[in-house]
Amino acid sequence: MYQVLDSQSVLEVLRPVEDPELRKSLVELNMIRNVKIDGGKVSFTLVLTTPACPLREFIVEDCKKAVNKLPGVKDISVEVTAETPQQKSLPDRTGVDGVKNIIAVSSGKGGVGKSTVAVNVAVALAQTGAKVGLLDADIYGPNDPTMLGLANAQITVRATDTGDILEPAFNHGVKLVSMGFLIDRDQPVIWRGPMLNGVIRQFLYQVQWGEIDYLIVDMPPGTGDAQLTLTQAVPMAGAVIVTTPQTVALLDSRKGLRMFQQLNVPVLGIVENMSYFIPPDQPDKQYDIFGSGGGSKTAAELGVSLLGCVPLEISTRMGGDSGVPIVVADPDSASAKALTVIALAIAGKVSVAALT
Repeated sequence: MYQVLDSQSVLEVLRPVEDPELRKSLVELNMIRNVKIDGGKVSFTLVLTTPACPLREFIVEDCKKAVNKLPGVKDISVEVTAETPQQKSLPDRTGVDGVKNIIAVSSGKGGVGKSTVAVNVAVALAQTGAKVGLLDADIYGPNDPTMLGLANAQITVRATDTGDILEPAFNHGVKLVSMGFLIDRDQPVIWRGPMLNGVIRQFLYQVQWGEIDYLIVDMPPGTGDAQLTLTQAVPMAGAVIVTTPQTVALLDSRKGLRMFQQLNVPVLGIVENMSYFIPPDQPDKQYDIFGSGGGSKTAAELGVSLLGCVPLEISTRMGGDSGVPIVVADPDSASAKALTVIALAIAGKVSVAALT
C-alpha cells in the first residue's frame, strides 16, 4: 500500500500499466514523464510512440485508474504527446535525413486503388498530428498530385554546392514530391531502368523533407525496378500490399508480398480495397462486386495481418478526382473510417517493430 503521495509512488503505481501493443510497462518504456504533485493534484506527461495511437484514450484511462488508487488524490491531469521512434538502421542502406520511417504502399497489379490507399493513409496520419511525406514513385503514372489537390502546383528547385534540392509541395498536411511536377500533363515518361533508379534516389535524397515521422512511398504496380531501387537504397519500416478480393488481383498481390519478404522488408499487412460496393441511394446495402473474403484468406495463408477492408464508394472516387481525399471530404463515410483504421494500424505496427 502506497502511503505517501509523491512522484515516486505515482511511478510505482503506474509501473504495472502496459502499452497494449508493446506489452511493456509504460514506466519502463519511459513513456511517463514530468510527474508533479500539487497538494492532491497529480499531473504527468504520457509520451506515446505515435500520434496515431488508436488506443490513446484507453491508455489514459488505465493510467488514471492506477493513480486513483493512491491516497489523497483529488485530481489527475494527463498531458499526451508523442515521439515516433526511428526505424532500425541497416549497414548497407542509407537513411534519409530527418525521415524516421519509410513505408511502401505497393500492389501486384494496377487498378486496385493503391494510390487511393496511399494518399488517404498519408492524410489520415497527418490528421493525427504526425509529420508526413508522400513520395510518388510511380514515375510512369504519377497521379498523386491530382489526388492530393496539387495538380497545378509547382515545386521549387534550388541549386546548392552538393546538387539540386527540391522543395516538396504541401496540402492536407502532407508534403509531396512526384514526377508529375517535373513534366507536362500529357508528356509520357519513356525511360529504361537506370533513369528511373536515378529519379527515385533523387526524390529520396535530394528533397528537403525536413522532419518526417512517416514517409509513405506510393509504388508502381508489380515487382520491377522501382521496388528494387527503393528496397536496396533505404532501410524500410515495412510494406503494405493493396489488393481487391478478385482472384487475379490476389494472385499478383501474393507475388508482390513475397518479393518484399525476399528483400528482407517487413510486410505490415494487406489492405483489401473495393471490398464491397455501397450504393449511394441505399447505404444499408452492399454488393460483393469483386468477390469476398479474398484478402482475409490470403493474409491467413501467408501469415500476415489484414489491415482492413475498404468499401467501394462513389464519394471515394470523387474525392480522388477533385483533390480532396475521402478522409477529408467525408470523414464519417464507411471508406474514410476504414482508411483511418488502416492508417492507425500501420502506425502501431511500425512503432512495435522499432521498439522490439
